[in-house]
Amino acid sequence: MPEEMRQEEEAETFAFQAEIAQLMSLIINTFYSNKEIFLRELISNASDALDKIRYESLTDPTKLDSGKDLKIEIIPNVHERTLTLIDTGIGMTKADLINNLGTIAKSGTKTEYIEEKRVKEVVKKHSQFIGYPITLFVEKERDKEISDDEAEEEKPEKEEEEKEEEEGEDKPKIEDVGSDDEEDSKDKDKKKTKKIKEKYIDQEELNKTKPIWTRNPDDISNEEYGEFYKSLTNDWEDHLAVKMTSLTEYVSRMKENQKSIYYITGESKDQVAHSVFVERVCKRGFEVLYMTEPIDEYCVQQLKDFDGKSLVSVTKEGLELPEDEDEKKKMEEDKAKFENLCKLMKEILDKKVEKVTISNRLVSSPCCIVTSTYGWTANMERIMKAQALRDNSTMGYMMAKKHLEINPDHPIMETLRQKADADKNDKAVKDLVILLFETALLSSGFSLDDPQTHSNRIYRMIKLGLGKFNFLFFHVLVLI
Repeated sequence: MPEEMRQEEEAETFAFQAEIAQLMSLIINTFYSNKEIFLRELISNASDALDKIRYESLTDPTKLDSGKDLKIEIIPNVHERTLTLIDTGIGMTKADLINNLGTIAKSGTKTEYIEEKRVKEVVKKHSQFIGYPITLFVEKERDKEISDDEAEEEKPEKEEEEKEEEEGEDKPKIEDVGSDDEEDSKDKDKKKTKKIKEKYIDQEELNKTKPIWTRNPDDISNEEYGEFYKSLTNDWEDHLAVKMTSLTEYVSRMKENQKSIYYITGESKDQVAHSVFVERVCKRGFEVLYMTEPIDEYCVQQLKDFDGKSLVSVTKEGLELPEDEDEKKKMEEDKAKFENLCKLMKEILDKKVEKVTISNRLVSSPCCIVTSTYGWTANMERIMKAQALRDNSTMGYMMAKKHLEINPDHPIMETLRQKADADKNDKAVKDLVILLFETALLSSGFSLDDPQTHSNRIYRMIKLGLGKFNFLFFHVLVLI
């Protein structure tokens, strides 16, 4: 009992300022009279208390000595007609009560939101989910020119306005700015005019842009969807995708002659979408799964098939696409036609590649580098090179499994075949083969072991090209 008396004597009272008292009264009578709202707010406060103790326990684990279970208990008492909420968090101290609640009283929240600019900012930021119109009414002043006769009529109103100014009556305030005597002497027929300050109400609808779900999807741009996503999630990066999909849906959309699920891994969506490996697959109308997360490489190594369909990487050897008899016949003819060139390219590249073959996946690119079925993809090789504790012996074995595939329909490969058939010892042929291989490495997502040598080779080719250009230019001048 003495302890209770001592606590009562030490109690202090802090009152809200008048404007906040009005605001609190409005909140209590409007919102907290609703059972769902007041219960939600109490649970929200309890959740904040749990977050506070969890945050403080990161630097001081002893905060959780009394109990590590963070929970909220709701206890209804029908007989006493009470509903008790108990949390295991940290409440506000005396300093917190003074600082936080006092901040509301001192911050001039009500005054701050009277400012037109501030109101517009708040509405623009928080009105994405409001389908009803929000109109801002602002009292403004403007100059109005009236004659002396009208001014005399306004005089009584002005006097009445001055008397009732404290009551906030919106009456025009007349300001006599004088008249122009010279104008009066020149034209006596013109009546004298005066300017007054006229008050008026300006109204503006702030949320003219309606929530996107109330609009026709065909009228909404991708930029608007992106901005809505950022405002909804407070994320500063663009959304990862537009629609969710699954392997089940992929299989349901597969063409009748499609036997496998095709996928490609890489660093970004743009990179894989423009990759040389998807040229033929996309041209055939087959869907390709774009996997751009590092974890995807590890997942597909374990997920070999789904619903009886094997998962096939379009960057590895053995890509089988549905072919008709004419296509199979043409492939056999191309293999025979480019057999000597493939052998020559393998001799020149030596251990850099396991083999050189005709490709069935290229359309507009002259060649590409693929890996063996159990070897690393270019993306996996990049990931493993970034590991601090990598096994170099394993890397050397897995990285060596590269195959060069050439496009028999590309004019570069056809010209190279003709030059090789004419003279396989031509140094230009060797340089071109190495240059094609290194360029294919880059376009296929691999890195060069010796970038400087590649750069020097490019510079030499540019120099030769410029020399031929100057030679042709000289002959044109002579002919002229």
